[in-house]
This record gives sequence, structure tokens and C-alpha cells, in this order.
Amino acid sequence: MSRLYIEGDMARFIKAEANLINVELYDGIKFDMLEPRRLFPISGLNKYITLLDSEGNEKAIIRDLDSLIPESKKVVTDCLNEYYMIPKITKLVDSTDKFGVLKWTVETDHGIKTFDIRNRYSDIKSLFDGRILIRDSDDNRYEIPDTSKLDKKSQYLLYLEL
Repeated sequence: MSRLYIEGDMARFIKAEANLINVELYDGIKFDMLEPRRLFPISGLNKYITLLDSEGNEKAIIRDLDSLIPESKKVVTDCLNEYYMIPKITKLVDSTDKFGVLKWTVETDHGIKTFDIRNRYSDIKSLFDGRILIRDSDDNRYEIPDTSKLDKKSQYLLYLEL
């Protein structure tokens, strides 16, 4: 069976429940209760979104979210944002190093968090698009979407660790 690729206005996406969506293709085919997942969750935020049924079988792939009609794009994006919820760091409040373990206190879009980073070389990653991903010692993930939008102190504390 060949893959079904969805592009442009060939389908309408409707919010079902929780992180599930219903898909109605304009040729009459319908799929209910599908889970959208990114095939490339770090580098491809809006490209190649797979749609999985309750058994994990792929029913279709959205090539590019930006090609969908605005209402459908919002439905899929909202589901993905909820599933891949990663707090966005807006400010580094404090950074201390004790015995090689970094302790960061940060402000995020979900409040103030304090966490440890065991290995700054593998747990702080700069991506090609300017984002920085951080993994703490409990395997929680955080993101700095744009370092240039951080205040000077935050940029300085971050620079010390990169």
C-alpha cells in the first residue's frame, strides 16, 4: 500500500478529543481519532507530520503544515503543541556549577523552574535554526527559541556554558 500524502486543501481536520483529530478528505475518505506526530520532532516542526490510528498504524502524512487551510493547520498545530509541550525559557535567573553539575534557575512560559544539568556538552544543544535545546537530569526538555531575545544577563550566563 502506498503512502497517502495530504497537502493544501485536499483535507479538512477537525478536533476530536484530547490530542486526537478527525480527517475528512475531499474525495470522501474519512479517518477518525488519529494522533498527529512529527516524524522529525527537532528539525522538522512543520514538515512531515504522520497521522496514526489507535494501534499506531500510519494512515497519512501531512507534507507541510503551512500548506493546509488555516483552520485545519490550527487544529493540527494545537494537537502537536500539546503533545510536544516543551517549556520555553525566557530568562536565566541563576546558574551555578557544583562538582561539574550545573544548577539552573530559569523563567519559562510555564513559570519558574530549577533543574540540574549533568553534562553541559551533551545536554545543551545549539540547533542550526538558532534554537537551543536543554535536557535536565530528570530527562525533562526545555527550549530557548531565540537567544537574541534573552536579556543581557541571560545571554551572558548561557554563553558561559556553550
